[in-house]
Amino acid sequence: MRTSHDHLPLRRLGLAAVGSAVLLGIAAGPAAAHAEVSASDPRALAENVTLSFTSEAESDTAGITELRVVLPQGITPDAVTLKEAPQDWTLTATPDGYSLGGAALATGTDAEYSITVRQLPDARSLAFKTLETYGDGRVSRWIEVPADGRKVDNPAPLLTLQPAAPGAKPIAASPSPPPDPSAPSAQPSSPAPSASTASPDAQAASAADPGSGNGVIVAVVTAFVVLGGAGAVRWTRRSRQA
Repeated sequence: MRTSHDHLPLRRLGLAAVGSAVLLGIAAGPAAAHAEVSASDPRALAENVTLSFTSEAESDTAGITELRVVLPQGITPDAVTLKEAPQDWTLTATPDGYSLGGAALATGTDAEYSITVRQLPDARSLAFKTLETYGDGRVSRWIEVPADGRKVDNPAPLLTLQPAAPGAKPIAASPSPPPDPSAPSAQPSSPAPSASTASPDAQAASAADPGSGNGVIVAVVTAFVVLGGAGAVRWTRRSRQA
């Protein structure tokens, strides 16, 4: 006959199993929604690589409308082109990455898209910090980068790279686009006004300036006129006295 003591090991095993399940559920909780990235050729310095992203939906009331991505060092916005995206979504370059968005996806629908990168940098891993914006204004920030193997609550999509292929080298940066002939050209600055086109006030100020050439000329002419008038007066007086 079994006593109550015989059931204790079974009960303890049952409680341990439930506790383990709860702990596993808690550990799996943060991973239930996340953002990921994969590459068609995950090697450093690989060229024309397709990067595929998945941003899992977290909201039960609104769909994703926009993804804002900060590119890792070594990838510039002009080296990225859109390959696939949700219908009617468009990619716009930003100073440090790009934004991709459009009409809100159905609630609970993950945002999946892919881009083509001209060349991956020579690095061990690449983090693509991502902001998810929902139709109700909610923003999920997948921007944390794990350090020293530590786990984080909101990890950024992280791509681990393999060593570069033998002989792989960085390609030259894309040249600046040629000027558009249809674009309006800059208007030349107006030349400084010449003496002949200067305003009357400017001419008067120049003439009144004793240090200028015009002032000297005026002064000389005035002196001749004064001297000539004085000589005429003396000649007239002498003529009358005679």
